[in-house]
Amino acid sequence: QVQLVESGGGLVQAGGSLRLSCAASGRTFNLAAMGWFRQAPGKERAFVAAIRWSDGSTSYADSVKGRFTISRDNAKNTVYLQMNSLKPEDTAVYYCAARRSSVILITPGNWSSWGQGTQVTVSS
Repeated sequence: QVQLVESGGGLVQAGGSLRLSCAASGRTFNLAAMGWFRQAPGKERAFVAAIRWSDGSTSYADSVKGRFTISRDNAKNTVYLQMNSLKPEDTAVYYCAARRSSVILITPGNWSSWGQGTQVTVSS
């Protein structure tokens, strides 16, 4: 079992920045990729970004490219999501996820471990 704990959400004005963190614990030795998803009210959970644990290669949803950056700290088993130039449409609960395969898939059902989520609210 892998446990994921997110932190760093909050309320920010449009154009501002936030950094989310996700700390992994438990059976982390077989993790191959970690990612971020978000779910806005009344919408399905959607892929935001992901990173491969081995080489740090990344993938992003088109809606966040150029504004969000995902990174990792292997020693701390922690993944970060730096969010800049935030927009009201970025408002959502953000979830950290992990999987044992390095193949980055954007469907939530392909990710085996999830955090509890952290709220990000962007005011206009």
